[in-house]
Amino acid sequence: MTSTRVLILGGGYVGLYTALTLKKKAGKQVDITIVDRRPYMTYQPFLPEAAAGSIEPRHVVVPLRRELPGVRIVQGKITEIVHAERRVRVEMDFGNTQDIEYDEVVVALGAIPRTLPIPGLAEIGVGFKWVEEAISLRNTVLGRIARAASTEDPHVRRRLLTFVFVGGGFAGIEAFAETEDMARAALRHYPELAPADLRFVMVEAATRILPEMGEEMGGYTLEVLRKRGMEIYLATRLESCENGRIKLSDGQEFDADTVVWTAGVKPNPVIAASDLPVGPRGHVNTLPTLQIANEDGTVVEGAWAAGDNAQVPDLATGEGAWCAPSAQHAVRQARLLGANLAAHLGGREVKEYRHKHLGVVASLGLNKGVAQIMGVKLRGWPAWFMHRTYHMAQIPSFNRKARVVVDWTTALFFRRDLVSMGRLHDPRRAFEEAAES
Repeated sequence: MTSTRVLILGGGYVGLYTALTLKKKAGKQVDITIVDRRPYMTYQPFLPEAAAGSIEPRHVVVPLRRELPGVRIVQGKITEIVHAERRVRVEMDFGNTQDIEYDEVVVALGAIPRTLPIPGLAEIGVGFKWVEEAISLRNTVLGRIARAASTEDPHVRRRLLTFVFVGGGFAGIEAFAETEDMARAALRHYPELAPADLRFVMVEAATRILPEMGEEMGGYTLEVLRKRGMEIYLATRLESCENGRIKLSDGQEFDADTVVWTAGVKPNPVIAASDLPVGPRGHVNTLPTLQIANEDGTVVEGAWAAGDNAQVPDLATGEGAWCAPSAQHAVRQARLLGANLAAHLGGREVKEYRHKHLGVVASLGLNKGVAQIMGVKLRGWPAWFMHRTYHMAQIPSFNRKARVVVDWTTALFFRRDLVSMGRLHDPRRAFEEAAES
């Protein structure tokens, strides 16, 4: 019997969990291929702790080949989807292209940062979606502190120690709070610097932060962070950061070498350029069964989608609602997608996705957090503990769970490692200098 060729576009939450479920339920009935630029899934909720040194960065990624034996992994960038011909075009990192044909496709490309044409942003801004960016931010902050301690110029020191974050959603607030907590801890080793020398600035265009948590918990978070001396400007936009000169819409101007952009995401643009039906915001249209559908509701045969790049009806909320772009939805959708695809191939009935959001959790630094679980609001240490417990349970594989727990246990007895390894981003510099001498 010929196996059905299933092509999964993307190796994130949806890609990994769909493949795991499909392998379990369909077995040799399917031949699975995953295409992604990275050979691992990044567990994004742990990126702030990886940036802050609480978790080893390698432990927040899940190697696809290790977790999916028997699944073909193709490393490359998807540049074209032609569903009418049942093929995609993949551009490899070393320049050549490859066309991959399929019988069934799962669109799990996720989202990319939603940037704006702000002068200077492309030159000095850094995102916070991948483990590479978390490592870079950690090394950048610690490197800036070390350089600031070595200069006598107050203007240079002020510029080095000013860190600007744009976007007050979950990713932005957690990165903002965890990084400040790490920077403050690092000052123990720099008697030349005082906590007042650090300047952490958050810029948010909306009138509140953490909107998913509601006004009360968002207001509490705002109060906690401001008491730590962190500056948060609401209803304010970043207008320019050319050459490190920060200009805000409220008229403020100051210098900073570090700008972290966490102001939202958008679906991968390759979807809009495909022949799949796309909604007004660039998401692929899906039915509650996670089958891709045309505007009139007819199923596009052989096409499935879930996660941040999909417009999935939220049946638990009501008519007209769509599932929020969260890991909680993505993981559950992926499991159902894998089960539905296996059922479809076996001639069985597919099920609709229905999940009531359990709540939200956010870390605000070591031993500090905020959470809202099934209507119960938690603050401080209980919320931080809930954040760690929930995400430890959700990160895939026993291997990664065990490694993360070891990291946390070690941190109970030893302070986190606060060494900058900025030369990682330019490993050949020392050799080039030696060759020139």
